[in-house]
Amino acid sequence: MLRKSIVLGAVTVLLTLAASVVLADEHVHALTSETFDSTLGSKPALVEFYAPWCGHCKNLEPIYAQLGEAFSTKKDKLLIAKADADSERTLASRFGIRGYPTIKWFPQGIDAVAEEYNGGRDLESLTEFVTKKTGLKGMVKKVVSAVEVMTDRDFEEKVLKSGKNVLVEFYAPWCGHCKNLAPTYEKLAADFANEKDVIVAKVDATVEKSLASKYGVTGYPTLKYFPSTSPSNPIEYSGGRSEQELVTFLNKHAGTARSPGGKLLSTAGRIPVLDTIASQFALLSSSSSSPEVKKTLIEMGKKAANESQDKNAKHYLRVFEKAGESDEFIVNEKKRLEKIMEEGKVTPMKMDEFAVRHNIISAFVAAAAAPAQAATAEKVDELERDEL
Repeated sequence: MLRKSIVLGAVTVLLTLAASVVLADEHVHALTSETFDSTLGSKPALVEFYAPWCGHCKNLEPIYAQLGEAFSTKKDKLLIAKADADSERTLASRFGIRGYPTIKWFPQGIDAVAEEYNGGRDLESLTEFVTKKTGLKGMVKKVVSAVEVMTDRDFEEKVLKSGKNVLVEFYAPWCGHCKNLAPTYEKLAADFANEKDVIVAKVDATVEKSLASKYGVTGYPTLKYFPSTSPSNPIEYSGGRSEQELVTFLNKHAGTARSPGGKLLSTAGRIPVLDTIASQFALLSSSSSSPEVKKTLIEMGKKAANESQDKNAKHYLRVFEKAGESDEFIVNEKKRLEKIMEEGKVTPMKMDEFAVRHNIISAFVAAAAAPAQAATAEKVDELERDEL
């Protein structure tokens, strides 16, 4: 028994040690104070010192992961790594880390003085730096951008006459702030890729000078939102540059309901008038109300759905119709939709459709109706009195 405990203990130690030098991303080593020297050795290394809560670090994260992937075939000659300087205070103090992210180049691992990297935080700049220092060439994968590039020649057609809501970034290729915004802006475009009435675009203001001048661009990056209803009166964006803040801005002005990452919010597809009837139905279903009252409410819901001009009213109509045929439909359908969404085997467009349907059917579930019980109780009483 003692021998077994010793063996298990040894395995645990080995796994712990292995975990301390595993890759933070698939091709980026995670370093700690204990593993820093042994992992670097005398090998050239680029190390990012970051803090988990740092917004700039979060923006850099996907780019740094791409950098690690670009040089993944050169691991015997180069190390791309990162260290959580917020938790590894000893390590941060040792290398004089006072801000996040701080990137340092170790030309001969721990055997030489490190130099601080002060270049751009885009993939191209980082790759060029490593190549210049080592002579190694990274294999950078070309990623298809979701951001639409616009010029003076097609701006009128793609923006002013498109009938769509368009967010345009006026940028300069050499601008550091533009480079820092680029990965977040790319995420934003991907988040709204399924929104047929929303376009996330960019214009090189150093090339399209007349276009930049027309819209009063005097600094980079400048973001302007062109609403479909009045594209000749664009709104200048002056908020924060995080993905969440940009998503919130587009949702507010374009009438969409996206979240960072592109998924739909729980409010997507919901129609307030029909939600009220659905919550009343949920309350009735959890009470001892008569079948006649329930039937009356179903007919009320079907009538409201047929009269609605909203494209998602059809989903409410289907639930009202099916709920009239089977008491188990709502619960079973909700579970079915959740399973489909969890498996994630459908196209992004289909996933949106299922998310909307799930949002709508959730309004019919008794738990979802709880906050509205006080407001709907009076209406339920009225229906029951009418029935009497």
